This record gives sequence, structure tokens and C-alpha cells, in this order.
Amino acid sequence: MLSQKARYALRALVELARDDSRQMTSAALAEQADAPRKFLEAILLQLSREGVIISRRGKFGGYVLARPAEAISFAEVIRIIDGPLALAPCVSRTAFAPCEGCVELHACPLREALLKARDATAAVLEGYSLAQAARSNGADIFILPPVA
Repeated sequence: MLSQKARYALRALVELARDDSRQMTSAALAEQADAPRKFLEAILLQLSREGVIISRRGKFGGYVLARPAEAISFAEVIRIIDGPLALAPCVSRTAFAPCEGCVELHACPLREALLKARDATAAVLEGYSLAQAARSNGADIFILPPVA
């Protein structure tokens, strides 16, 4: 599940992507992302250390994207904030590890479904950039009916 921290990070980055030549302060980003300022500042520091944004200090300081918004995927941001996209470590491409208690990796009856879920999730999130989110107004989002 996507953490609140990752939601705040994505919201703030989408605001920067709306005009990636614009610099924004942490206060303005916190307001736009509807996030607590101090909490968002810690998130922004982490994103800066990972090379997603650039922090400029001083009276006229603020934050800007380090790369074009088209080059920053949702998957990259989520991995930085929340870690691997996979539901289990045995199917992770970035943090592979056998599951606790796993006797034989290739005999696991859950692994095939978890691999498919990881691949589908990664395909969507790696293919969706901050630029796409910045252009979206949410109108193309739909709610699926409940599963019976």
C-alpha cells in the first residue's frame, strides 16, 4: 500500500512539474500538497539526496526538479520513499531476498501470481511520469465497481 509519505512526495513533485522552470518554497509545496510542512521538508531532503530535486538555499531559495518531469516516474519516487514495489521480497527486482521460511523459491505456489502483480504494477508506475500527472486534471480517473 502506498504510504502517506509517498503521497505527499508525489503531490509535491507534481506541483513542481506543473511548471518545471518554477522554483517553489517548502511552505508553498506543503500548501499545494496539503502536507504538514516539517514532514514534507524531511521528504524533500530525501528526494534532494536522491537527485530528484534540487534545493536552493537563501532568501530566494526553494526547490526545482533536477531533471525534466517526463524523466521522473512514479515508480522511481515510490521506490525512494517506500522501497520496492513488490508485495514480497522474493519477487523484487531492486531488493530481492528469499521470503522468511521459504524452503525452495521455485516451488512456491504464490510466487507466479506475485511476479505478475509486481510486473503489472511496475509497468504502470514506471510508465507514468510527473509530467503526465501534472497535465491530468483527474477527469480520466475512474472508480471500479466493487468485486462481487
